[in-house]
Amino acid sequence: MRITNKIMQRNNLSNINTNKVYQDKLSTQMSTQKKVSRPSDDPVVSIRALRLRSNVTEVTQYYSKNIPDAESWLDVTEDALKNLTEIITNMITQCTKASNGDLKSADRQIILEQLKALGDEVYSTGDADYAGRYVFTGYRTDTSLSFDKEYNTKYEITEQLDNSSITQLTKVNTGKLLDITANNYNDQNQDYKDITENSVSSIDVYRIRLAYDDCKEGGNVKIKFGTTELSTADTIRATTSTANPDPYTDIKKYPNGAIYVADTGELLIGKDLYNQMMACKDDPATSDKNEGEIQITYEKDHWVKGDLRPEHYFACTSTDADGKVTDYNKSYLDGKSEKQVIEYDVGFNQTIQVNSTADECFQHGIGRTVDDLVQAMQDVVDLENVKTKIEGLQETATGTDAETLTKQMEAVEKALTLAKDKCQKMFESGITTFQGYLDDANLCVTNCGTRSSKLELIDNRMKSQKTTFETLKSENEDIDVTETAIDLKSAEMTYEAALMATGKVMQTTLLNFI
Repeated sequence: MRITNKIMQRNNLSNINTNKVYQDKLSTQMSTQKKVSRPSDDPVVSIRALRLRSNVTEVTQYYSKNIPDAESWLDVTEDALKNLTEIITNMITQCTKASNGDLKSADRQIILEQLKALGDEVYSTGDADYAGRYVFTGYRTDTSLSFDKEYNTKYEITEQLDNSSITQLTKVNTGKLLDITANNYNDQNQDYKDITENSVSSIDVYRIRLAYDDCKEGGNVKIKFGTTELSTADTIRATTSTANPDPYTDIKKYPNGAIYVADTGELLIGKDLYNQMMACKDDPATSDKNEGEIQITYEKDHWVKGDLRPEHYFACTSTDADGKVTDYNKSYLDGKSEKQVIEYDVGFNQTIQVNSTADECFQHGIGRTVDDLVQAMQDVVDLENVKTKIEGLQETATGTDAETLTKQMEAVEKALTLAKDKCQKMFESGITTFQGYLDDANLCVTNCGTRSSKLELIDNRMKSQKTTFETLKSENEDIDVTETAIDLKSAEMTYEAALMATGKVMQTTLLNFI
């Protein structure tokens, strides 16, 4: 085969170009610090790079964003729950003090103010939020747990209870005793002069304490349990606690019925109806139905700051001022109560719950128990004030007036004895009741702490995985700078040598041999 100068020139130029391409590749790698700049450079490395980059991005999302966000949510929740436990613990302390029968009037007033303040604070704690999202309201993170101001929105609420919600209440009937003043104590026409020990009585009634007081007067009320349905259209009487006759006394006239006391949020139960309700029990054989459930439907159209929003707890229907009707939680009535759990993706195919729902810790019973205790203590304080008035009047009274005041004092003493006994028993019971709520709150704190501990372990694992994937990604994509620099220097030397060789070939022609 004849090799001409032209062939040699072409071969040298081709080799020089190949070396230059290789030199360009190494130069690009040095400038980008990557092995490939396009998939065609190395398909295997490119495919592996896409997978590893996806893994690094996902792990970074978990480690740098999701996990810190979940940690913050849990921290806010835990702080609120710890505050709740402190409030309930203080309530127990006040109940312990109040269960002492030898309290002075000033001591009772202090306890009264303390309980009112604690009762106001407990639900304010439930309005804790993280980044504008309320942490105890389930999926409704844009809606506060309680009303932030006064509203006049009508709600029809259905509470789902059982017969354990029926309790016995002792009511001290003082008649007109609390209305005695210096001007009317001897008034014959208004029966003040006839007040005696017999004017004071104590009665025990069965009642269901609803979640709210100050309910709608004259609103439609329904009771449903088993196959029995009652309403204000037949056997339920609607009244207020100031109605005449006294509903706590009047309930004896309706053994098969009930009296709905709107302003106190109570449903007084007749004796025979009570026996029917207590006989209503759940059948364990039917898991999809609760035969022992008692459904009570009532209306409330006035809300004040601090009232819990019913949509977070019950099946209800709201009607605003514009007539817009909104249904909430209707599936509850069919036994399909769904836990509104908020979960964060914190790992590969791994989630963690970050929220605690209000029904776990911020129950209505806390505030309603405080209301009962405050009322019981207030009754004692009011009677002590009446006693002080009568003692002052006795200092100057003579004759018939003195005899009248003596009888009234005997009535006050009897009422005070009954009221103090009731108050002491209620506060003793309140210790047990609040201890139950404290146990619930502590359980929520424990659950929250457990999630935080679990999240910490996940955080450590994600940190390790992030380091591992970043290392694999670097080993797959990044160049060895030292090795590449040597290769680049070698390529440059080869290129220069090739140029020298080609130059000599290009200078050699047939003219050199003539």
